[in-house]
Amino acid sequence: EVKAGRTPVARVINTSSGAGLLGSVGQGNYAAAKAGIVALTLVAAAELDRYGVHVNALAPAARTRMTEQTFAEAMAAPGEGEFDAMAPANVSPLVVWLGSAASDGVTGRVFEAEAGRITVMEGWRPGPTDDRGARRSPAEAGETVRRLLADAEKPGQVYGAS
Repeated sequence: EVKAGRTPVARVINTSSGAGLLGSVGQGNYAAAKAGIVALTLVAAAELDRYGVHVNALAPAARTRMTEQTFAEAMAAPGEGEFDAMAPANVSPLVVWLGSAASDGVTGRVFEAEAGRITVMEGWRPGPTDDRGARRSPAEAGETVRRLLADAEKPGQVYGAS
C-alpha cells in the first residue's frame, strides 16, 4: 500500500494488563512480561509510523475463567437487569474503534478499559531533573534524589499492595 502511494488502514492492538502498568504483588514475572508488551508497543509505534501502521496497547479488566477463580467475589456476575461491570463486552468497543479507520492518528498509546471506564495511561516520562554537569558524591546524589522526589508525582498504587 505505502509503495503504491496509498495510506493503509493498518492497526496493531497489543494486550497488556494492569499488572504491567502498575505492578501486582506476587506476580513479578507476569507484571514484567506485560510491561514488556507496553515497551514493545511504544517502539513498534515509532518504527511502523512511516508505513502508516498504528500500534496501541490495551490493558483490559474483565471476567475470564481465570479471574472468576482468582477474584471470585469481584468478578461475580450481577443480578438480573444490573450493569455487568466486568463483562468482556464492555472492553470490546474500544478494541473495535482502535482497529478501525476512525482511530486515525492514535498510535503509541496505552489504554486501560474496565466496566464503563476508558483511561489513557500516562506512563514513563521524565520527571524532575537536576543536571549539575559534574560527578556527585554518594551523599550529594542522595540529597539530590530526596529533593527531586519531593517535586515528583507519587507512583501509582501496585495492585494488591496495602
